[in-house]
Amino acid sequence: KSKQTAGAVADSSPRLGTDEHRDETPPQKKLSFKAAKEHNVPQDLNKVLENKVVETVSDLYYINMSVVEMMCLDGADGEGIVSKSVSSRSDLIPGVYEGGLKIWECTFDLIDYFSEAEIQFTNKTVLDLGCGAGLLGIVALKGKAEKVHFQDYNSTVIDEITLPNAVANCINEGSRMGNGGDGRTSEPPSKRLKKVECSLDALTKCRFFSGEWSQVSQLLLSSNKPFSKYDVILTSETIYNPDYYSALHDTLAQLLHEKGRVYLASKAHYFGVGGGIHLFEKFVEERNVFRTSIVKIIDKGLQRCIMEMAFKDSS
Repeated sequence: KSKQTAGAVADSSPRLGTDEHRDETPPQKKLSFKAAKEHNVPQDLNKVLENKVVETVSDLYYINMSVVEMMCLDGADGEGIVSKSVSSRSDLIPGVYEGGLKIWECTFDLIDYFSEAEIQFTNKTVLDLGCGAGLLGIVALKGKAEKVHFQDYNSTVIDEITLPNAVANCINEGSRMGNGGDGRTSEPPSKRLKKVECSLDALTKCRFFSGEWSQVSQLLLSSNKPFSKYDVILTSETIYNPDYYSALHDTLAQLLHEKGRVYLASKAHYFGVGGGIHLFEKFVEERNVFRTSIVKIIDKGLQRCIMEMAFKDSS
């Protein structure tokens, strides 16, 4: 993922990827089919946040990823993705680690767009695809979505980042809405949360999945658990690699409700890996399943875009 640091976020905020390690084209690789797995929310929510450092950006809580990376290097990472990322000096190892331990800047572009375009999540079923930290899905959850599902390629990301972030944002929800009710805190939160008082209603709306897209689709569609297709699919910086376009397109086609919408955030071009918004737009047009619209362009630094997708025969 060829990324730049988001200037609007301070150094103490989520670690954002940079372009420094993307100058060279990665070696050819076989596409991976990492098995899908559902991650259950632990009964003891205090353990989810144990030894985690919690910070804020805007009105969202997130786990400090540097601390998680250090813990993973000490043996908490069953996949070994942190040590592999460090040793290869890369935030992207195709088929091994797909960048979920960092928050990429287009995530914030999409969050801003939700507000600007007054996107409504009330009573919607939502999928945060390639979720990483899960901030997009958490915004939907706070927007009164009926169900929010999170998917990331790596199980370590779900267990150590996404699920803790969801729990952290369910804690003391009412008490955080001070200062005029805008959700912004005037002082930084306590670095360590001593006691969890979580909204069980909010967490019961969530499901968490790891694995490759096609495998997660198969798991959802073949599961004995009730499943309804998604009204909204959110995804940010998942089109950096053209090799993944077919799998992403098919996943969207299989999981989106016939009248649903996809909101996709991306850079115009990803140097070193070759993908980008216009290449993906052309790919989608050739498949003739979805209609696409570029609904926002951000020209600060490397150009970034927000795309809306819907089925061609939808109203």
